[in-house]
Amino acid sequence: MRIRSLLLPVCVLALLAAAWGQTAAINPGIDVSAMDTSAHPCDNFYQFACGRWNATHPIPADESVWGRFNALENRNQRELRGLLQRAAAKGRAGSRIQREVGTFYAACMNTRQVEALGLKPIRPQLERIAAIQNRRQLIAEAGRLEKTGIPVLFSFGASPDMKDSAMTIAVAGQGGLGLPNRDYYTRTGAKARALRGKYIAYVAKVFRLLGDAPARAAREALAVMSLETAMARASMRLAAERNPHNVYHKMTPAGLQRLAPAVDWKVYFRAVGAPAIASINVRQPKFFTALNRALRSQPLSAWKNYLRFHLANSTAPYLARPIENASFAFYGRILTGQRVQQPRWKRCVRYTDRDLGEALGQLYVEKYFPPATKRRATQMVAALQRSLAADIQSLTWMSAATKRRALVKLNAVMKKIGYPSRWRNYSSVRLRRDDLLGNVLHADAFAVHRRLRRIGHPPNRLAWGMTPPTVNAYYNPHMNEIVFPAGIMQPPFFSGGAPDAANFGGMGVVIGHEMTHGFDDQGRRFGPRGNLENWWTSSDAKAFKSRAQCLVNEYSGFSPVPGVHLNGKLTLGENTADNGGVRISYAALVRTLGRDAMQHQIDGYTMAQIFFIAYGQIWCENVRPQYARLAATVDPHSPGEFRVNGVVSNFSAFDRAFHCGPEAPMNRGAKACRVW
Repeated sequence: MRIRSLLLPVCVLALLAAAWGQTAAINPGIDVSAMDTSAHPCDNFYQFACGRWNATHPIPADESVWGRFNALENRNQRELRGLLQRAAAKGRAGSRIQREVGTFYAACMNTRQVEALGLKPIRPQLERIAAIQNRRQLIAEAGRLEKTGIPVLFSFGASPDMKDSAMTIAVAGQGGLGLPNRDYYTRTGAKARALRGKYIAYVAKVFRLLGDAPARAAREALAVMSLETAMARASMRLAAERNPHNVYHKMTPAGLQRLAPAVDWKVYFRAVGAPAIASINVRQPKFFTALNRALRSQPLSAWKNYLRFHLANSTAPYLARPIENASFAFYGRILTGQRVQQPRWKRCVRYTDRDLGEALGQLYVEKYFPPATKRRATQMVAALQRSLAADIQSLTWMSAATKRRALVKLNAVMKKIGYPSRWRNYSSVRLRRDDLLGNVLHADAFAVHRRLRRIGHPPNRLAWGMTPPTVNAYYNPHMNEIVFPAGIMQPPFFSGGAPDAANFGGMGVVIGHEMTHGFDDQGRRFGPRGNLENWWTSSDAKAFKSRAQCLVNEYSGFSPVPGVHLNGKLTLGENTADNGGVRISYAALVRTLGRDAMQHQIDGYTMAQIFFIAYGQIWCENVRPQYARLAATVDPHSPGEFRVNGVVSNFSAFDRAFHCGPEAPMNRGAKACRVW
């Protein structure tokens, strides 16, 4: 959903005049105080729905973006903090789960111990790197680092085989960069060059903190930048990765050895702890060809310094203040515009949720996720599924044969709501109250082992990719599943006391969004069991691409900051899901209430208007320009303003609900885009 979605005429102009002028009425399910009623909804609906919220909610100094998503995350963090503080205080007297999360959190909050240790926690790895004498040992160390969650050179893991989702295979792909992606190394222009200069300065500072003399550190930083630039130039663009055919190149380990002979793959697989590997998906073969050249042509000393930097860079958040602050100064202040570090407790809550999330999640669900919410969410998912089925059947551009296959896929979607049916057991993770980094590395090693051990076996279809307190949701095309954690099922997305119109405009759209992902430019290429297969007729595929191109063109025209435009190809999947999610959620609401009831009013707003306002308000947000530039490069999601205005301007029912007319900016008319 978010790093990471029919309309009927229901109102008259006289009623709207009263609604737009009101300021005091409280409407269940929408926040009237957030609205700028001086703005006309047909001119700029995002401003109408969110204008006063944005004006009265400046970005906190410790954030780079602040929206209603973030406000809910912040509330969840406070609730998790209470659970963790109580668990830490219980000590050995607590339950096993309380001891696990309490120990992790206590170690993170023990700043005196962290400062006293300095760089000592990474000295063993630094000494191993210093002792490397040949490329074979370099590759072994890369595998050992990956084994504890420190990625270098490339990415390595496990995933369902895209053409045989009943089997898990090894996966190797591009990676190993310190900047967000290839564009940061290749873009021209003064701002891009200046940012690269600041990154080189940061790398040099890390080397100085590791004990290197300034002149030497500067040389080492330039060498690291040279290595990463060569790797970046060979990396595939994010938009191209959206086509799964571009990132599926299955081969044997022997074939991979021939592709990149500078890497002793047997040594790497043994060091990373992989089981026997029969086949591996090499996502970007050209990257490994380029990496092979660099490993052979660049001196071993440069690669050793590359490993030293990435070890320190990956572990910086869990080390003493000098290196932690240096990391934040670049990745926080410079890259995202965040002014100050978040309070220690917030970071420790986040780390605990990330590394022991299903233990902490059990405590969270027990206290904050009532069974009634799960039942209501389950009902909404069923309503949205019926709505999408009806939408598919009504399409005029799709043949009957492809519709039948689409419905088979829709009916096969696995639905996961709230929390896992089988909780993960972390009892094998070694945890101590005086060893924060050790706890992190042990938890990461547990997670890496858990993933790699599936190689050669069927995937675990009960596993979750998000923790229960997470304010987010996702669709996984390899498993054909939609997942809605407990953390998102609360206001502004869902409230038991809100009218259906508000809940369908919030949580209903989230559900519809994730369902639509199964049929976006990426998801449509997978079948009901998650296999990469073509279930489309050629004419239907052509019609889909034509309609999708409309969205590419529309969103490529949006500019979040001067001089920067969105990448309509990169954001196509999310934009498709946003537009489709709103359509099918609205249709589900109409079926739930009935057409006549859609004209019922609460505090002067019709049910149709409440639906759209609720949708608009989940995306209220303020964004720092640095973060906006970063997101435009790496984020497949559009900014909130365009997720709202881009969607509603494509729907004639919004026009009818607010009586906009053909000339209104929020009415694209004949130019409106629609896939689903």
